[in-house]
Amino acid sequence: MALPFYQRSQQHYDLSYRDKDLRTTMSQYQQEKQRSAIYTHGSAAYTSRSSAAHRQESQASSRVASSSQQQASHFSFGAEVQRKAASASAYDYGYGYSSHGLTDSSLLLEDYSSISSPKTKRAKHSLLSGEEKENLPGGYLVPIYSGRQVHVSGMTDTEEERIKEAAAYIAQRNLLASEEGIRASKQLTASKRSMQSKQATSVLEQEETLEKKSREVTIREKADLLSLRKTLEETQAYHGKLNEDHLLHAPEFIIKPRSHTVWEKENVILHCSVVGWPEPRLTWYKNQVPINVHASPGKYIIGSRYGIHTLEITECDFEDTAQYRASAMNVQGELSAYASVVVKRYKGELDEMRSHHATMPPSFAVTPYGYAAKFEIHFDDKFDVSFGRERETMSLGCRVVITPEIKRFQPEIQWYRNGEPVSPSKWVQTHWSGDRATLTFSHLNKEDEGLYTIRVRMGDYYEQYSAYVFVRDADAEIQGAPATPLDVVSLEANKDYIIISWKQPAVDGGSPILGYFIDKCEVGTDSWSQCNDTPVKFARFPVTGLIEGRSYIFRVRAVNKNGIGLPSRVSEPVAALDPAEKARLKSRPSAPWTGQIIVTEEEPSAGIVPGPPTDLCVTEATRSYVVLSWKPPGQRGHEGIMYFVEKCDAGTESWQRVNTELPVKSPRFALFDLAEGKSYQFRVRCSNSAGVGEPSEATEVTVVGDKLDIPQAPSKVIPSRNTDTSVVVSWEEPPDAKELVGYYIEASMVGSGTWEPCNNNPVKGTRFTCHGLVTGQSYIFRVRAVNAAGLSDYSQDSEAIEVKAAIGGAVSPDVWPDLPAAPGGLTASRGAVHGASPKSCPKDALPDSKLSKPSPPRVSHDLGHTEASKVSDTVQEGLTPAPQKAAPQGQSQSEPLKEKKDPVAAPSPPYDITCLESFRDSMVLGWKQPDNSGGAEITGYYVNYREVTDGKPGPWREANIKAVSEEAYKISNLKENVVYQFQVAAMNLAGLGAPSAVSQSFKCEEWTIAVPGPPHSLRYSEVRKNSLVLQWKPPLYSGRTPVTGYFLDLKEASAKEDQWRGLNETAIEHTYLKVQGLQEGVSYVFRVRAINQAGVGKPSDLAGPVVAETRPGTKEVVVSVDDDGIISLNFECDQMTPNSEFTWSKDYVRTEDSPRVEVESKGNKTKMTFKDLGTDDLGIYSCDVTDTDGIASSYVIDEDELKRLLALSQEHKFPTVPTKSELAVEILEKGLVRFWMQAEKLSANAKVNYIFNEKEIFEGPKYKMHVDRNTGIIEMFMEKLQDEDEGTYTFQIQDGRATGHSTLVLIGDVYKKLQKEAEFQRQEWIRKQGPHFAEYLSWEVTGECNVLLKCKVANIKKETNIVWYKDEREISVDEKHDFQDGICTLLITEFSKKDAGFYEVILKDDRGKDKSRLKLVDEAFQELMSEVCRKIALSATDLKIQSTAEGIRLYSFVTYYLDDLKVNWSHNGTAVKYTDRVKSGVTGEQIWLQINEPTPNDKGKYIMELFDGKTGHQKMVDLSGQGKRSAADRARVLGGLPDVVTIQEGKALNLTCTVWGDPAPEVSWLKNERPLASNDHCNLRLEAGKTAYFTILGVSTADSGKYGLVVKNKYGTETSDFTVSVFIPEEEARTATAEAQKGTQKSK
Repeated sequence: MALPFYQRSQQHYDLSYRDKDLRTTMSQYQQEKQRSAIYTHGSAAYTSRSSAAHRQESQASSRVASSSQQQASHFSFGAEVQRKAASASAYDYGYGYSSHGLTDSSLLLEDYSSISSPKTKRAKHSLLSGEEKENLPGGYLVPIYSGRQVHVSGMTDTEEERIKEAAAYIAQRNLLASEEGIRASKQLTASKRSMQSKQATSVLEQEETLEKKSREVTIREKADLLSLRKTLEETQAYHGKLNEDHLLHAPEFIIKPRSHTVWEKENVILHCSVVGWPEPRLTWYKNQVPINVHASPGKYIIGSRYGIHTLEITECDFEDTAQYRASAMNVQGELSAYASVVVKRYKGELDEMRSHHATMPPSFAVTPYGYAAKFEIHFDDKFDVSFGRERETMSLGCRVVITPEIKRFQPEIQWYRNGEPVSPSKWVQTHWSGDRATLTFSHLNKEDEGLYTIRVRMGDYYEQYSAYVFVRDADAEIQGAPATPLDVVSLEANKDYIIISWKQPAVDGGSPILGYFIDKCEVGTDSWSQCNDTPVKFARFPVTGLIEGRSYIFRVRAVNKNGIGLPSRVSEPVAALDPAEKARLKSRPSAPWTGQIIVTEEEPSAGIVPGPPTDLCVTEATRSYVVLSWKPPGQRGHEGIMYFVEKCDAGTESWQRVNTELPVKSPRFALFDLAEGKSYQFRVRCSNSAGVGEPSEATEVTVVGDKLDIPQAPSKVIPSRNTDTSVVVSWEEPPDAKELVGYYIEASMVGSGTWEPCNNNPVKGTRFTCHGLVTGQSYIFRVRAVNAAGLSDYSQDSEAIEVKAAIGGAVSPDVWPDLPAAPGGLTASRGAVHGASPKSCPKDALPDSKLSKPSPPRVSHDLGHTEASKVSDTVQEGLTPAPQKAAPQGQSQSEPLKEKKDPVAAPSPPYDITCLESFRDSMVLGWKQPDNSGGAEITGYYVNYREVTDGKPGPWREANIKAVSEEAYKISNLKENVVYQFQVAAMNLAGLGAPSAVSQSFKCEEWTIAVPGPPHSLRYSEVRKNSLVLQWKPPLYSGRTPVTGYFLDLKEASAKEDQWRGLNETAIEHTYLKVQGLQEGVSYVFRVRAINQAGVGKPSDLAGPVVAETRPGTKEVVVSVDDDGIISLNFECDQMTPNSEFTWSKDYVRTEDSPRVEVESKGNKTKMTFKDLGTDDLGIYSCDVTDTDGIASSYVIDEDELKRLLALSQEHKFPTVPTKSELAVEILEKGLVRFWMQAEKLSANAKVNYIFNEKEIFEGPKYKMHVDRNTGIIEMFMEKLQDEDEGTYTFQIQDGRATGHSTLVLIGDVYKKLQKEAEFQRQEWIRKQGPHFAEYLSWEVTGECNVLLKCKVANIKKETNIVWYKDEREISVDEKHDFQDGICTLLITEFSKKDAGFYEVILKDDRGKDKSRLKLVDEAFQELMSEVCRKIALSATDLKIQSTAEGIRLYSFVTYYLDDLKVNWSHNGTAVKYTDRVKSGVTGEQIWLQINEPTPNDKGKYIMELFDGKTGHQKMVDLSGQGKRSAADRARVLGGLPDVVTIQEGKALNLTCTVWGDPAPEVSWLKNERPLASNDHCNLRLEAGKTAYFTILGVSTADSGKYGLVVKNKYGTETSDFTVSVFIPEEEARTATAEAQKGTQKSK
């Protein structure tokens, strides 16, 4: 394994893999230590070195320089130290100080300890020179090691041993120095001569050496000497001023313990090295329990030597498999390092175990943990079927019980949704507390709906439990808007576009969804932009207009006629890159960087035009877009290529380039703006700098439209009982279904008429359990399928089913767990404490009291809401008076401040003392401020505490000598696992108030929970009738990870504990919230919970109760803008006291000394002025009034308000004339052109300038101007537009200081269109001077199926003629047109193909003429024929059944029949096959189907469909029950009635006939096709059901007519007609005579 550079140079690395080097180093160190013998007796080395030091001090300056250079090697901390550290010793380093006069023992002792530490102290300054610092590697500070011998740096004794060594060395050095001084005074004379001779000799040698040196070397040595002296002086001054407190730093592990896997019976040693000042105390733990070496003698050996801490475990067995923790602690804090030990057994021993346990039950097995066991896993306090709503929070959890319990093993917890593993993300978090598993949704979406399974695995055994989670739609912001789409994902991404897909929602808001809007947002910004202008119906869409290489997120919104729904959950980020480019960026180099760049030359490829692309095809086609894909050409050179896409209409060769401005970079492209239903072909060209290549082969003809059809409705919906609140629904998949996404199921209570969705996330199977039903009610169900094309029609409603538990037929509990018998299946579960459960003290700890430790936060899993752990009762009131209940924030229980005349008094006691955080030797307390401050500001608090031993409280002790200013305090130096009580007293100017009631009993022990503690110091302000602002402080204990947000709960003050409800669905980061939606006059209480990555913590103490009401005289902050455009916030208070002050805050943080605002207060008014209002000033601005009853108000400046204020400021600085409408142009009669605009208000002094092409124009023959100052309308008229009038028109207004202008640009096509419109209006005016058409010729189909051509004329007179033409041939009209109603018509009866052509009508008289032309050929004729056929089809009568001699005839009458009207007959849904027995035809206006010799197979429903070319019109008749018997037993008239009866007036008419039918037919009579009833004149009767009698006693001419006998039974109807003719003899004779005379005259 390669080592970092600093470990290679220092030979200081992890003992875990350098154990051999460590042993070698230690042995060398022990040997050298024995040789030095400096701990028990003197050393000659010290004596010689001390005497040498005195001699060196008395030598010449050149000798001093030489010796200083030698000593400088011990002080150089640069590269030389790195190379020479192996030969330098700690004693030389210490002696270097002595040689320069640094003899302070404390200084030497302190520096010695500091340099022996393997970590550079944080408070010490670096002694490196600037040049040496530059040579160091960037970002890393090389630690300086200086030990006694080679390789011992950083591995010396403990801090205490090092101090002893240094002290012994200093004492011995001083002793030797003093002895040497005495000897030197006695022998001064004797040694002086010898010294002088030796010095002379050395000086001569030195001179000879110096002569050999150059001048540059001498100067450099002197400079080094001066630099060394300066460094020594700075070091001495630094150490002289050094404070021990500056050396303090928290523990830090240099070497952490490493995990080990060992065989059974072996020993294992865990090593670690930790630094810190003071020296940390290290404790070893096994599974969070301190290791007691005395409890198991010989099992554990704990050592600490040379800064290395060890834990040795001897003869390991399975009980030693656990997690071990090394905990280092000093006054600066605590730090832990973890390692695991796994003990394995040899395979031979396993075989022995197997043979030994051969007789064990087969349910036992050998687990991977090395022993035979069977784990039984149970789930308690399980989560049930849950119902949530979008944007809410929810938690699923259950307690896991594993037997046998093996503490050293933790189970593997896995969560699944619909069989897929659930991974932690920003939407969902998982947590395991040791006995409870939790899955928390921070922001529910419909994507989270599904079947959730928790699987607990222990070795080879696992158990799982499942329950369904339903997510309802959030309330729509717009009434009737559709729900949110779901599952927004990216299907394909490249440089030019990204294809986004989604799933349609189940709820459309009551009206069909018209389509979807897709929004995009670049990652790193919060700016959303809409991708499509018109809604798309297909659930896939390619998003274009992206920047290559950037990442985007997407969301989708549904729209119907009521509005646009809420956006979906955003997609995962997608980069606009080709897949190959993404793979290249994600890949990692296979070899490290070598520092070499190899440049190769290639043959130049310029001038190569790329070839055509290949494999061009249409990969996707919908009504909105078409996606093309192809492969790059083989011939393209070495430069990049781009593509141009071309299209043409099928069957033509007119190619058009689609992307003319922006070439395509990737071999895929999405085309838009294609006509639906039209056929196209496509091809692609490549291009580069050399030119554009040849096109590819064209694609096959592609018809624009959705290739994927909407699925058909599912069928056979069958419900079955399941539980008291659920029903299992199954159905069959629709036929020919493609790319099904899933199904939506809806339920309706019988008789309610309303349908509710059972799922909001499509289910893929054909079986679903609908939960949340009401027991005992009956429901019906229906299902619809969904794919990318849309939602199918609803299936047929199922049969009704009553909701109640099935008997032996419920769904398997493995798939659907049993549900409680409660409506909706919603169960409120109670969460347990995360981590170890709190230890309770004995009940008799205090008389008549309940003792509680500061319990850690407790989380409830009831749909994400947190349950507050109940605080134990306080100690009995007999110990100390209980505090009064808290009054509402800002309300005092005393008299109002204005009426106070009493002197200042001491404050009342604080109350509600709670433990906010607990350590092993300290606790943090919090409390609420007193209700009564005594009329003066509270200046501080004093805290007392006492121990409670065996229920007996000890004496009170002071926790703080100096008053604390906040409502929280940390009490240190407590005893671990000891119970304490506390009381707090407040102080003001009047003195110290009475102490609070004695707190609960809290146990001093370290919290190890992962979730944060409770927030504290809750307060509310700005109380109004429906809102207030709640503020709090973060928890002192943040848990294992930092606090990420807060959740707020409220309930009515009188409500029960289970009626808390959350205020925010997602956690908020700031420590304040404005609570909205309160009910006036209702009293509320509030609480706050913190959350981190581990979960939601314990709730805070309650804030309140507070009544939602607006106090009389309450005023709000008002924003104002003066004439100079300066923006300010203003507040006024009428209830101030002499001591009151205004306090401004931004986002509830004081704005004192803010450079962006200025605050000015005078009297009872205050103003905050913004110097330069901008985006940095966005936020909530609040103003509090001190020394009042909580008077406060706030004002929100968001982005919209900022824009409004800036616009208002700009308007005040530079006033403008407001306008109602901008400059516009319109064409009046005769082609007159009018330019006009309207201002909201104009004064009498207002002036208007008219500008054309930057030149002022004035009134004259061409221009007419007018200003109406009352209405503000400004006009200019021009009679005619000419070519030179093209340009820009501007109206400039000046009204006092205010100015305004409006401009209209009339250039290019806009001007030409306006000019053409003016000329057209002029010609229209001329045309209308004579007879003209007010409405041009059009057609209409009448109810009689005739075609009526009509037009409307105007300005006609009697002499005006109208002439009709068809194909330029005049049509003769029988009647002359009457122009009284102005309508001219031409009726065409029985319209057919022969009537196709061009129709024209001309109006003319002496004033002129006008004509109108109508084209009735091709498509226009087909459209008219379709309407005629539709009218004919609508005129069809109901199908009737007629029995004939051959069989049965089904027939219907139409007004008239055309061949264009297609007739189709079907029988039981199948087209009728025509044979000799079954025939179809048309006779006149009758359309019939003849069935000869009916058989039973002819029974059923017959449908006649008349297709008009667009739609079909159906008529149906049921022949069920008719067949052979119907032919024999149908009603018939057997005979007896003549066809014609001629009878003389006054005679009696008697007719008799026989009828037949089984059952007996019903008989009725008709006269002239109208029902005829029996009376005295006409007697009608039926005898025995067979004989019908028709009798008229005395006929008259009124009895003449057509009569009919109608017989009818269930098999058919038959009518027998006869005619009665009554004559008078005299009239007949006269008639005969007259006819004879006429015949004679003709013969003549």
